[in-house]
Order: sequence, then structure tokens, then C-alpha cells
Amino acid sequence: MKLIVGLGNPGDQYRGTRHNVGFEVVDETARRWELAFRSAPADALLARAPASPAGRGAVLLAKPLTYMNRSGFAVGALLRYYRIEPDDLLVVTEDVNLPLGRLRARRRGSSGGHNGLRSIIEAVAGEGFPRLRVGVGRGDPRQKLSGRVLSRFGRDERPAMDESVRRAADAVEMFVEAGIGPVMNAFNRREADPGGDEPPAGAGPGC
Repeated sequence: MKLIVGLGNPGDQYRGTRHNVGFEVVDETARRWELAFRSAPADALLARAPASPAGRGAVLLAKPLTYMNRSGFAVGALLRYYRIEPDDLLVVTEDVNLPLGRLRARRRGSSGGHNGLRSIIEAVAGEGFPRLRVGVGRGDPRQKLSGRVLSRFGRDERPAMDESVRRAADAVEMFVEAGIGPVMNAFNRREADPGGDEPPAGAGPGC
């Protein structure tokens, strides 16, 4: 069994914000698989895809309702309840230090300053779980990161973000079928970027 967790904040006031891109990705995955979210044995919403005749194991899609800073409470509870190993967990979250729409998958790693990832690292007592970061852009460097991640996408940004969410859902499906290695090979390829060096991986503080 695999667990796919999209990070975000519950409530209509956060819908469509940069912080909630993880929710958007698991929502898109659930739409493709014709799944509905229901209550879970943790503070989260959960959608379950049964094992397939082709040999794919069951998959859980989760949206923690703990708010970003406490994401680990829900994720840890789900891992324990369903006896899922951290290698079979994929966390999907936003990253303000990646250009808008860029995807970056990793097998393990630090929180990079992201409070949601930090909470999960504390809950699983280690950094050894896969994660998929979705770039939402830094914007004006004078703006506080907390304000940036809680802002909504501009009209000119939304089409690119929608495409990025679809690509991230493709990455989720690949992770389910083949694991994190193929996802890294397929989605970490750097698109042409005339702006220079790759920005460091990381994300803004959770709220």
C-alpha cells in the first residue's frame, strides 16, 4: 500500500492559495481515479484506490486537516494505522524557491525550511521519505514568505499552474506504479531557463 499526501490548509479561505497546491494535486489524482474523499482514522480526508488486477497495490490519497505546521500528526497516524513504510509515502507540497510550475522529486531530504515537511520529519523520526515539490515562484523578494505562500495565483499564472498540477498528478501515478526513481528521472529534467542557475530547493514557512 502507498500513501500520497498533499499538504495544505483546510478551509475555503485557503482554497486556491500557493500553500494549497499539494491539495490540488491529490484532488486531481482523485478526479482521474474517480475517487471521493471521506473521513479518515486521523485528522485528514482520505480517498482509497483498491488494488488493481494488474498487480498494483492499494493507494491512499490524503489531505491533512491539521493545518500545515502540524501535518506530521495526521501523516504519522495514517502511517501507523495502515502500517505503511516511509518509502511508500509520497508528500506533495509547494516550493517558493522553485520557478512557477517546476517540479522537483527527491527520495529523501531535509525540510528546506518548509514547516509541513519539518512536522512530518519529526513524526516519522527521519528524513527518509519521498517528496514532490511544485514550484510556485518567489515573487517580490521584499514580500514575507508567509504572505507569499498564502497569496493566490494571478490570472497570468493560473494556466501554467494548472498544467503543473496535471504534471504533478502524472508524477504521482508514476510513483504508484514504479517508485520514486523513475519519477526523479522523468520530472527533474531542467527545462530551458535563461535566468541562470537553479535556485536552491526549499519552501516557505508553513502557516
